[in-house]
Amino acid sequence: MTTPSPADFAGQRITVAGLGVSGISAARALAGLGAHVTVVDGGDSEKQQAAARELEADGITVRLGDGATLPAGTDLVVTSPGWKPDGPLFAAAAAAGVDVVGDVEIAWRLRGPDSAAWLGVTGTNGKTTTVRMLASILAAEGLHTAAVGNIGTPIIDVVLGQGKDGERPYDVLAVELSSYQLHWAPSLRAHSAVVLNLAPDHLDWHGSMQAYAADKGRIYEGNTVACVYNVADKATEDLVREADVEEGCRAIGFTLGTPGPSQLGVVEGILVDRAFVENRQQQAQELAEVSDIAPGSGTPAPHNIANALAAAALARAFGVRPAAVRDGLRAFHPEAHRIQHIADREGVTYIDDSKATNTHAAEASLAAYEHIVWIAGGLAKGATFDELVRKSAARLRGVVLIGADRALIREALARHAPDVPVVDLDRTDTGAMSEAVREAARLAEPGDTVLLAPACASMDMFVNYNKRGEAFADAVGELTAPDH
Repeated sequence: MTTPSPADFAGQRITVAGLGVSGISAARALAGLGAHVTVVDGGDSEKQQAAARELEADGITVRLGDGATLPAGTDLVVTSPGWKPDGPLFAAAAAAGVDVVGDVEIAWRLRGPDSAAWLGVTGTNGKTTTVRMLASILAAEGLHTAAVGNIGTPIIDVVLGQGKDGERPYDVLAVELSSYQLHWAPSLRAHSAVVLNLAPDHLDWHGSMQAYAADKGRIYEGNTVACVYNVADKATEDLVREADVEEGCRAIGFTLGTPGPSQLGVVEGILVDRAFVENRQQQAQELAEVSDIAPGSGTPAPHNIANALAAAALARAFGVRPAAVRDGLRAFHPEAHRIQHIADREGVTYIDDSKATNTHAAEASLAAYEHIVWIAGGLAKGATFDELVRKSAARLRGVVLIGADRALIREALARHAPDVPVVDLDRTDTGAMSEAVREAARLAEPGDTVLLAPACASMDMFVNYNKRGEAFADAVGELTAPDH
């Protein structure tokens, strides 16, 4: 596939689907390159109207309330990540022989000959944490880097802004990529990449687990140095085996156990590398201690140790020294609502993992604590909960259920944890969180953890998982004074 230069977009008639952050970024960038841009969106809210006026002031055409009709003469469609591939706009594009790509694909095509390498991260859970860990490690090496993609600044803006206004060009980018973005990025070829894990998610968008996995696996296509996979998740290794990579590209595993050759793992509380050493059959390189992962936040959860190993593997593939892995992990601070310690009250620890919006994420969160009062529920997104409850039942001191689809979790608890006390709050207003925390505090005993890991989306009660986590923290703050 020939990679076009920025000049190749001049004069093209490009339709941008979606008036969100990535759509606005793509529209402005392409218009700035001389393309004739039309933005289409099925919505017509006040916020969208305001965004449309700003774009129209820059000479960009915007059609609100119409997300289905392909503008006449379109040469290329650039879609926002969330637009489903079976939508009528894309059917019209296919019928007209018009390519459909995403903003990540455009960013990849816009790179210059001396542009920064991309280290790609995807997976059902842990992407953002891993990308931010990776960026911290790369920065500790003295490299100019940024965490981009499905996080922070739109990647097109980063690519086009390289070296402008006297800024030092990026050496390497830590790129978070969702399955949506990978679906629409056919020519992406990363330096190295990882699929952290695979579990059913977004199946309504992809249509099947097989299609979802295939889109995740696109991140390995054309890798030049390393395809990093999760030893504990065979599906990720299978994707490596199926990938068409550059000659010499290696498969590198990460494991929470003792690593074999070409793997990174853990030995007696030490993160070690048996992949990027001279004699990997007999040698291992110490990288960091487990306690270096988010120091000061207590013992890291197993899945965050795995995230750190994946980040370390990508960094080592790029030539980063062991000391920088340690320093980068020490400097990393987790984002809010991801296994976030909120407070200790009367011997009970309160943890906010509102970001655990599916069963796979909730399972990892529940596995991190020994005795748990679990706050769960919300929008199930078609999920089932039997396996999650069965695996976690022995850890549960009690459960408090909230949200629209809480009955699905209650039924799984009845089947697999019938002796665990359950409080079912028959309300979906935002104030339910305060009652949920009070009930959880009542069920908890000293030494227990009250864990918000809903295993569900938040939109039945809250704008997003951030607001849900904030409500939890506020409710914990309403309890008695903290321990001293």
